[in-house]
Amino acid sequence: MAELAFLGLGAMGKPMATRLIEAGHQLTVWNRTRSNAEAFEGRASVASSPADAARGAEAVITMLATPDALFEVLFGDDGVDSSIERGATLIEMSTIGPDHLRDLSSRLPDSVGVLDAPVLGSVSNAVDGSLQIFVGASDESFARWSSVLAAMGTPMHLGPTGAGAAVKLVANSTLAGLITLIGEALALADGLGLNQQTVIPRLLESPIGAALARKQDKIESGHYASGGFRLSLMCKDMRLVLDAAGRRSVELKLIADAARWIELAQRHGLGGYDYSAVVAEIRGREAIG
Repeated sequence: MAELAFLGLGAMGKPMATRLIEAGHQLTVWNRTRSNAEAFEGRASVASSPADAARGAEAVITMLATPDALFEVLFGDDGVDSSIERGATLIEMSTIGPDHLRDLSSRLPDSVGVLDAPVLGSVSNAVDGSLQIFVGASDESFARWSSVLAAMGTPMHLGPTGAGAAVKLVANSTLAGLITLIGEALALADGLGLNQQTVIPRLLESPIGAALARKQDKIESGHYASGGFRLSLMCKDMRLVLDAAGRRSVELKLIADAARWIELAQRHGLGGYDYSAVVAEIRGREAIG
């Protein structure tokens, strides 16, 4: 069993850390809101700072909301970089994209390994350990840490360091495109005077049926309380997607339009709702929490 530090105990991080403890690993936990970490007392050591958490750990796992939050935890006052051990590994599970990952890798000591492992799935997947984990790592690093990752889901080795972060952006761009396509299709149906109870069963039989089925209850009821992927996080991820594409001169017309819809929903106060609340934004309907 491994000596691990886990930094970031939000909606996803808390159940992920819990599964590592249940798998028998020794955890030291830290969270900016200390009460989230104190909930682990008796099951894990509670650190006073990221540096305190990283001290002595074989691997430091980070699960933070934004690149800015991650870089503060790694390189700010009492950051991980001040205490992480030679030969330890940073397992970065946030969604930050390959460019931020490359930046942080260059700022860590050469003696520290970096493995990117962002996840695809909701809170329920984190709870039951069925997350998809997109791993970028050397063959040796993947072999070393895959059993630790397996406590949280299914690790998939997608290539060298950075590959997992890149695939996560591709996956989330697809989610954004599909959910806004559903919103526009239903907006068209509304404009044509069609009842959604007539239209939705037809769309369920179409190529976008699987994406619609996952959010059908929310769309039909208008209740978009977040139990998983918040719209604010999708908005952040779409900025990462467009930035990564722009750096590589890749034109994304459809995804750029999807990002604008999501940004508009964020500006209209839907950031705390499930990301599918963008459907209500597109249709001009109220989203209920």
